[in-house]
Amino acid sequence: MENKSTAERSNRRKTLDLTYIAIGAALISVCSWISIPGAVPFTLQTFAVFSVLLLLGGKRGTLSILTYILLGAIGLPVFSNFTGGAGVLLGNTGGYILGFIFMGLIFLLFEKISSSDLFVRKMILSIVSLLLGLFVCYSFGTAWFMYVYMKNTGTVGLSAVLSWCVFPFILPDLIKLFLAVILSNRVRPVLK
Repeated sequence: MENKSTAERSNRRKTLDLTYIAIGAALISVCSWISIPGAVPFTLQTFAVFSVLLLLGGKRGTLSILTYILLGAIGLPVFSNFTGGAGVLLGNTGGYILGFIFMGLIFLLFEKISSSDLFVRKMILSIVSLLLGLFVCYSFGTAWFMYVYMKNTGTVGLSAVLSWCVFPFILPDLIKLFLAVILSNRVRPVLK
């Protein structure tokens, strides 16, 4: 009887995890469609990535990000401007999308090493990990952009790429992070 109960709880937990992961991937998809076109479109993707990690935790959040990227890679129109396919990931801005994986992994790492039960300390570590993840995402995406751009178009300087792809996004991304923290603090109690 005890084994059956344990198995049922395990199955319910797995089902709940899969549901949360799917909802997280859907949230990132919907937020990527809300965009302002540009060389690198302004979207709510980063807001969704921040929110998913803060709400679902490092493991489920990172799996949501991976699911989102895999859905896009197979051709579903989950990326900005309702695009999809491996061509988007292999294009100029694909590195920024793939950089979300690093955000998730860094968040997961910080979550694993954070042994504090204090809410304030956990929140500060979460914000620090997201900021570090955003920096790594910017760095990876910029290196990717430069590689693809130079391969297809010609030489380009780092300062030009930063002015196109990073500097205009820093303040909006910080605002998105701030809003994601506020949202997650209000929604998290409902999820538990």
